[in-house]
Amino acid sequence: MKLQTMTGSHLLFLDVDWSSKEEVIDHLVGALADAGAVESKEQFKQVVFEREGHSPTGFEHGLAIPHGKSALVKEAKVAIARLKAPIEGWESIDPDNKVDLVFLLAIPAAESGSTHVRLLAQLSAKLVDEDYRARLYSAKSPESFLNSLDGTEENSTPEQSSAVAKRTVLAVTSCAAGIAHTYMAAEALQKAGNELGVTVLVEKQGANGQEDRHTAEQIAKADAVLFAVDTKVKERGRYAGKPYVQVKVAEPLRHGKELLLQALENPSGIVEKEEVQEAAVKTAPKGFKGLIGEMAQAVMTGISYMIPVLVAAGLMLGIAKLTWLYGLGLPIADIGSADYAAVGGLKEFLHNLDAFGNLIFKFLYPVFSMFVAYALADRVGIVSGLLGGVFASGMHYTFWGVEGGIPSGFLGALVLGLAAGYMARFLNQKIRLSQNFAAMKPMLLIPGISILLLFILNQYLVDPFFSQLNRWIADFIQGMTGTGELTLSAVIAAATAFDLGGPVNKAAGAIAIGMAADHIFPLTPRVLAIVIPPLGIGLATIIDKFVVGRRVFSPDLRVAGNTSFLLGFLAISEGAIPFMLRNPLLTIPINLIGAVAGSCTAVALGAVQWYPLPAIWGWPLVEHFLAYFIGLVVGIAIIAFSNIFIRYAMIKREELKDS
Repeated sequence: MKLQTMTGSHLLFLDVDWSSKEEVIDHLVGALADAGAVESKEQFKQVVFEREGHSPTGFEHGLAIPHGKSALVKEAKVAIARLKAPIEGWESIDPDNKVDLVFLLAIPAAESGSTHVRLLAQLSAKLVDEDYRARLYSAKSPESFLNSLDGTEENSTPEQSSAVAKRTVLAVTSCAAGIAHTYMAAEALQKAGNELGVTVLVEKQGANGQEDRHTAEQIAKADAVLFAVDTKVKERGRYAGKPYVQVKVAEPLRHGKELLLQALENPSGIVEKEEVQEAAVKTAPKGFKGLIGEMAQAVMTGISYMIPVLVAAGLMLGIAKLTWLYGLGLPIADIGSADYAAVGGLKEFLHNLDAFGNLIFKFLYPVFSMFVAYALADRVGIVSGLLGGVFASGMHYTFWGVEGGIPSGFLGALVLGLAAGYMARFLNQKIRLSQNFAAMKPMLLIPGISILLLFILNQYLVDPFFSQLNRWIADFIQGMTGTGELTLSAVIAAATAFDLGGPVNKAAGAIAIGMAADHIFPLTPRVLAIVIPPLGIGLATIIDKFVVGRRVFSPDLRVAGNTSFLLGFLAISEGAIPFMLRNPLLTIPINLIGAVAGSCTAVALGAVQWYPLPAIWGWPLVEHFLAYFIGLVVGIAIIAFSNIFIRYAMIKREELKDS
């Protein structure tokens, strides 16, 4: 694909004096509209800015590649701007990136999986080359700039001695989005290989699947393997027996030659052989830090797969409840108890949609635990991990007359998911069968034994522990009924916000509702503590870039944050669960402080809510709503800004540690 054919002098702006991202995108979109490439400037500009909200489009070395895919685009085009002065506020993967070279891609919706990926991959691969960028920056005229777009670099003269010359390294690159860094890392490794005299063959595992897939012959002849990935390597067992090094996908951009030399001369280990049906035998990491890092990566994997389930559930509930309330004007409490004989087709549909959304929520912990175990043990951990999440969700089961199913919530899902993964991995390593019976190992023995062990662990440790914890919390709250109202409010709010709809939350709710029913104490702290955490964490993901000038949340958490913010108004606190699972030691204390501070503020100012209606449609029933609203704002603000500034401080500390 020739880049020159995708642009032209009418879409190229050299050394312009544009001072902000908004101004750059406005001018470039305007040029595309004037050229007839897009139907509506304002509508396509909105598409581009919506994409900007998903993840950074700034990279390193002053580069930014914003893009938009839409039916508004008539023909794929690229608008380019070289700025006179760099822009510091453009959200970038490199936090110190100052953007002065911008490529805006306009892609028709029908070509989103083809032209979009190929164009972005080609552009990313070229821009990683320092000489290529230098030619673009030094171009004096639009003609010379356009001619440089498709210029090719002559191979550098190999500089390494014959100790590594003529040797072959296979590389696999993969980033979370599967586009830019996947190809930039590949280009950087190939360039480093040219300089060292090493043959580098790169397989890109990106948005278009496995590109340039390594053949069996290439693997057999290779001297080493380099995994530059932020995700799980597909079919890793193909490289069994080969020395390897594994790093983050961005590392080759800075240390390409060093990594190739390490793979050849000082590898991290040997790729293990996979068993029948890709039952990979994964080995334990070395040292305590390695173990903690492995568990953290497994938890992140589980969260990334759980978030789409959360978004789907929130969407179903949001459509059902908001349409029920505002479209039909019916009491929201009726949606869960519709009389099918009395309701019409739309009402029945919304009732079923609401029930379906609640059903989806029951799969949050099973999906989370399943992929935590999968990250640790590959395919052999899936089944036991799934059932560990089922146990944590409180789905009842009976075994030889013994009934279980006490919900252990997110902590139970975390413990059982990790346990399932490590059990399955241990069994996969230790069980050895002859070739004739090898299929029994992943299909029968590993899931059967690991599930039995997991059941015993849940039956005699996880469930009893959390059951006792729930009873203790219930007794403690009940014993607080004779104390001052602010102390009791703080206890109820803290218990409600602790596990976001989990067993501790439910125990606090049962007692708080009982006291309200007996007119002993109102539900004010309870209803506030339900909505403050999801609204606070959701608001944090929305405003973080405006407060500190950069993103402190990963792209997947930003998506979860938007969902959490919406669900907060619907009184669904589970929207904040991904943040709690990702970093419980940070998220839980902030949630508790925000919920307690907001609830106690409202109670102290005189707010009273006797009804169990924490969602937005229950707010008009609050006595002294201004006091209630002030408490709500206080709690949300504490959670939002605490998350932003503490996470920002943690990022800066890690950067200083690495520098």
